[in-house]
Amino acid sequence: MPRKPRVEYAGAFYHVMSRGDRGEAICRDDADRDLFFKTLSEVCARTGWKVHAYVLMSNHYHLLLETPEANLVMGMKWFLSTYTLRYNARYRQRGHVFQGRYKTVMIEPEERGFIERVSTYIHLNPLRAQLVHWPEERLNLYRWSSCLVYMEQAKKPSWLEVMRVLDCVGVDERRGRWGRAYSEYIEKCCEEWADEQGRKALTREWKTIRRGWFLGGDTFHERLLKSVGEQLKGKKIETYGGEEKCEHDERAASALLAKGLDRIGLTVESLSALKKNDKRKQVLGWWLNRQACVGSEWISNHLVMGHRTSVSKACGIVERSRDDGINRLRKKLETPKISD
Repeated sequence: MPRKPRVEYAGAFYHVMSRGDRGEAICRDDADRDLFFKTLSEVCARTGWKVHAYVLMSNHYHLLLETPEANLVMGMKWFLSTYTLRYNARYRQRGHVFQGRYKTVMIEPEERGFIERVSTYIHLNPLRAQLVHWPEERLNLYRWSSCLVYMEQAKKPSWLEVMRVLDCVGVDERRGRWGRAYSEYIEKCCEEWADEQGRKALTREWKTIRRGWFLGGDTFHERLLKSVGEQLKGKKIETYGGEEKCEHDERAASALLAKGLDRIGLTVESLSALKKNDKRKQVLGWWLNRQACVGSEWISNHLVMGHRTSVSKACGIVERSRDDGINRLRKKLETPKISD
């Protein structure tokens, strides 16, 4: 199965999570949880990572992680493999502890709202899992979360940074008693979750945290796509998959389409007025099929050619054609302009 490209750079922020293999436990008791955090502490010391929020559940974990150096992959490899070895040794067993590859969501750190959204999502995890029954119970009943540290009801580990999140949620840590202020903030979030409309709003807001690959604005998005493209250069494309690569490939195909249209004197708007089997569309479809990393459906949709099978038919026609008009169009597409 293709791997997702991992975007790494100094100062990157990630939401990282991983589940137990086959949905099974990654921690069976408090000794395992202590072992998990001991291993996390060690990897932070090795890599210089800064954890801004965390929660450890029975069969998965969430981290809001900052990497001052571009070393996410190296650090996660050591962290997960070391914990797996220690966990298996404790129970005298073999095999995987974690399910597949860990998931990451890139976060734009310059925009405060994104860090607030992820840290709150992490801290409300026990509430969503119904391990804490609010309002009868409070989140401070769940020990294995950084929420207790933010409430100043647990000692802060050396690898946990709290100031960035406090600033993002509007708590001024310099005035002291920030634990009370954060407690009030998280209580309001619990109230919102308890309300049906509020829960729907939070669920929509958290969708990108759970299913997307980045959380940020358009400029941040463009920067990440550029990083993905640079990472894919010179590597086998088929070894990579995921939404990141798909977006990158579609952006690259759109740029290639614009270039092809310019070379043969067409515009995007003019495509709708042409027949589905127009020679220019057929040659463009053949050229994109050879040059771009997108499927026939994408090409047929953008060239307004009807069903995706029109692309494969066009490729056959162009490859076998002795038509002078088709061959002239092929030559225009295969001969770069000076401006290219």
